[in-house]
Amino acid sequence: MKALNLHAIGDLRYEDVSDPIPEKDEVLLKVLAAGICGSDVPRVFTKGTYHFPTIPGHEFAGEIVATGDTDDPAYADLIGKRAAVFPLLPCFDCDACAQENYASCANYDYYGSRRDGAFADYIAVKKWNLVMAPEGVPTEWAAMTEPCAVAIHALGKADLKSGDTIAIFGAGAIGLIIALLARAKGAKHVILLDVDGEKLGFANKLGFSHAISNKTDDYLEEIHRLTGGRGADISLDAAGVPATVAGCLKAAAPFGTVVLMGNPSGDITLAQRDYWEILRKQLTLRGTWNSDYGAKKNDWQQALAYMADGTLDLTGFVTQRFALADGEKAFALARDRNEFYVKILFTNKE
Repeated sequence: MKALNLHAIGDLRYEDVSDPIPEKDEVLLKVLAAGICGSDVPRVFTKGTYHFPTIPGHEFAGEIVATGDTDDPAYADLIGKRAAVFPLLPCFDCDACAQENYASCANYDYYGSRRDGAFADYIAVKKWNLVMAPEGVPTEWAAMTEPCAVAIHALGKADLKSGDTIAIFGAGAIGLIIALLARAKGAKHVILLDVDGEKLGFANKLGFSHAISNKTDDYLEEIHRLTGGRGADISLDAAGVPATVAGCLKAAAPFGTVVLMGNPSGDITLAQRDYWEILRKQLTLRGTWNSDYGAKKNDWQQALAYMADGTLDLTGFVTQRFALADGEKAFALARDRNEFYVKILFTNKE
């Protein structure tokens, strides 16, 4: 089959690789759509994967075309069905796994970084990791289940209530999904903040009238105007840079909640006056990581359910589509940002 195979940092090749053969607890998935995550860009260009060569890609969906256990009728019934895939493979032995906190597993594996991922024609995946796509949910939307699940998990940490005001710093794909969810859950004001005017324009197209620039501190005046001078009940960082973390603290109302989700590429430092915001407002700070996936709580199933019932309408989120053969061009766009995008997908419609 064909795949985008990372041989070294910066050395991503479109080439022939061996067809994957599913083991007894696996199925063979024909990859129909796979998204470039923000974490894939440094993985390809600066950080690398855990070994070489590795096929990247952990946001994906496709059609089940074969099973490893041909004797199990439950496996046979899966053929022809579409599914997204939870990319983390837990050890099932550590304390976190015992509590179904698989995102905090001490010894996990991962499609697309620790083992081969989905920037390929096919991938063999564990049956346990399959999340079946409901009828009517487009496959391209199903390929975005991972960022939707991350957004659901993050907003759950915020404990948003109807009538709350939420300020979201960072209007990328996950920030926008959080905004859609907050609006559906009855937030009085959903405020999106970014330094990129095109992202703010896209937010406007989604119906968010309070999409404002945070290049200067002027945004605080708008937040205070909307909230009668109080500030946001919830501030959420979806960017992971010092300015947005500090902005969350400034925008928060006294006794408000600040959720930190953005994954920083370097150190986060705070000025003394920004740190004082935590103390003097008696803020609650909550971290969020990845998503819940288990019998007790499953953000992945919830994400697909929201797509099916209209709570999450991802129309327009896929702004660019590429064939795997154009992988170099797609990753150059994701790295250089010389063209506006929300989500870049590799698609295989053959």
